[in-house]
Amino acid sequence: MKTLNEMRIRLESRSVNESFARVAVGAFCSQSDPTVEEINDIKTAVSEAVTNCIVHAYRNSVGYIYISVKLLEDSSAVIKIRDRGCGIENINEAMTPLFTTLGGERSGLGFSVMETFCDSVRVRSSKGRGTTVTLIKKIRGKNSY
Repeated sequence: MKTLNEMRIRLESRSVNESFARVAVGAFCSQSDPTVEEINDIKTAVSEAVTNCIVHAYRNSVGYIYISVKLLEDSSAVIKIRDRGCGIENINEAMTPLFTTLGGERSGLGFSVMETFCDSVRVRSSKGRGTTVTLIKKIRGKNSY
C-alpha cells in the first residue's frame, strides 16, 4: 500500500507529553478529512498507548517514546507507538480487560480502549527491550456517512 504522507516524533515519557502526542497525531491525521468522531477515536487510542509507555514501560524513570504515523492511499492511518522500556512478559494477559500489573487506580482497560477505537491493534514486545503498539484506523471521512 502506497504511503501518502508520514511523520515521526520522539517524546520523553513524561505525563505532560501525553496530551501533546494525542493532539499531534490527531492534527496530522486531520489531512485525511476524518469525521470528528474518527479524530477523537484516534486521539483516545494514542492517549492510551502513550500512557502505557509512561506508566508501565519506564515505571520509575524517564525514557523515550517514539511515534510514527503513515497515511496510506486506502485512507488508513497506521500509528506506531514504541518504547525501549521493560517490555511485556505476557502480551495476551496484558491485553485481557481489567488485568493490571500495578493495581491501585489502574483499571487495566488500556488495550481494550485501543481495540474499541481502532480497526486493528497489534502488540509486539520483548522483555527488557521494549514494546511496539501498532494502531490501524480506517478513515472513512465526512463523505462516507
